[in-house]
Amino acid sequence: MSDYYERDDLKKFAEIGKDAPELAEKFFDYYAAVFAEGELTEREKALIALAVAHAVQCPYCIDAYTTSCLEKGSNLAEMTEAVHVTNAIRGGASLVHGLQMRKLAEKVSL
Repeated sequence: MSDYYERDDLKKFAEIGKDAPELAEKFFDYYAAVFAEGELTEREKALIALAVAHAVQCPYCIDAYTTSCLEKGSNLAEMTEAVHVTNAIRGGASLVHGLQMRKLAEKVSL
């Protein structure tokens, strides 16, 4: 194995249910329901998923939702903007936790 992450593993995702088929079926049924057209379009859901994939840093999800976004009509500019939204939220979350550090440092310093 040359890399820990192997792109072809994504095609084998359904095999995750091999030893727990009932649980896998429940997950895949739920997953399909979540991504079905609803109040949000399938395209909008794919863009959200692409952003979340970057937030959780899942290379398999990034591959899957890049493809899904393109198939559902998103363009590279929209997808890039979604990734920037992820970055803004992640960066802001890191910064706002700095308040916790500051409060503790001020308390300990007294």
